[in-house]
Amino acid sequence: MGNTQQRRISAKMGLGATLMLAVAFAFGAFTSQSAQAQTLHVLYNFAGSSDGGDPYASLIRDAAGNLYSTFGYGGGTSFSGGVFKVAPDGTETVLYSFTGGADGAFPISALVRDSVGNLYGTTTQGGSVGAGVVFKVDPSGTETVLHNFTGGTDGVDPVGGLLRDKAGNLYGTTSQGGSSNDGVVFKIDPQGKETILHTFTGSATDGKYPTYTSFLTDTQGNLYGVTEEGGSAGGGILYKLSKTGKLTILHSFMGGTTDGCNVLGTPFRDAAGNFYGTTSSCGTQMLGTVWEVSKTGKERLLHSFAGGTSDGEYPLAGVIVDATGNVYGTTETGGASNVGTVYKVSQSGKFTLVHSFKGTDGKYVYGGLVQNAKGTLFGTAQNGGSIGYGTVWKIAK
Repeated sequence: MGNTQQRRISAKMGLGATLMLAVAFAFGAFTSQSAQAQTLHVLYNFAGSSDGGDPYASLIRDAAGNLYSTFGYGGGTSFSGGVFKVAPDGTETVLYSFTGGADGAFPISALVRDSVGNLYGTTTQGGSVGAGVVFKVDPSGTETVLHNFTGGTDGVDPVGGLLRDKAGNLYGTTSQGGSSNDGVVFKIDPQGKETILHTFTGSATDGKYPTYTSFLTDTQGNLYGVTEEGGSAGGGILYKLSKTGKLTILHSFMGGTTDGCNVLGTPFRDAAGNFYGTTSSCGTQMLGTVWEVSKTGKERLLHSFAGGTSDGEYPLAGVIVDATGNVYGTTETGGASNVGTVYKVSQSGKFTLVHSFKGTDGKYVYGGLVQNAKGTLFGTAQNGGSIGYGTVWKIAK
């Protein structure tokens, strides 16, 4: 798979599935607080059969409060994953089950949804040569393959999600493939034509392995993303890709104890142009970090994870930021039962443990968070729950 982080994640994945995934803080005083006043409520427990299991990805939410995402296991006779909806009352509906053949297999990324309810995503395997697909599922449950990856210069193993623009173009990454086998940035137009916008080379002036991530965009059509490795120290980068295909490194992560390394997830950009995200490794205890990069490229570490019962470790998703600047995210492990956490970090670096998973409510949180107007947080846990195949949950204020 090409890198330690992907091997570590892959070892945890797949309850029976043969899923392969090509998948004290440094500045100022460190403060930590454990305060779990908010209550987590499990909306749905996956059973690992026709209803699916192993939901790795973040959720998206429609105006009616329905939640949508993918599961990487179960869902039909082939156990190749699927697309699901969970209603506000906790009722789950499987919208599509993959067969593992030409239609795709093992989706682990989040979805995007258009104005008429079509859902778009990627699968890590399946398709015409087994290298993954870009797909659409319409409201009736009909799936259409928009693109088959060939495993060559157009990429292989699209483990990340998609961004959709107003014209209906889809943008995403593959974690490997391309001329250097370090991944690509692709565009799929509404007719299904693929264009390679950038091929990563893994050099000091480029990125490597855009893994388990998706894009942000601005009004000019620039794309913003991260890579797990590459850059001046090999620890990953935050980058901008212009409409003309010019890649600009906004920050190279230096690793060690004073910076993070191995950047996964989707970054968040605030109204002032500052970026926020996580690294899954390095930092003071080598357990990952939460970072801010200003619009001028200056980095500030907001938190270095310390593990143990009152902190998390190994954040694998990005973050969201509320109106007052508080940063919310998830960790794969750490917390009281060492099976994952939900956390908050203030702009001053104050860390609050919002929830420690116990296992019965879920464990191993790979996906990020979505928040409604009332501040309720929604997410998934890949494993655990009352049956053991993962959960969809919410935390209300």
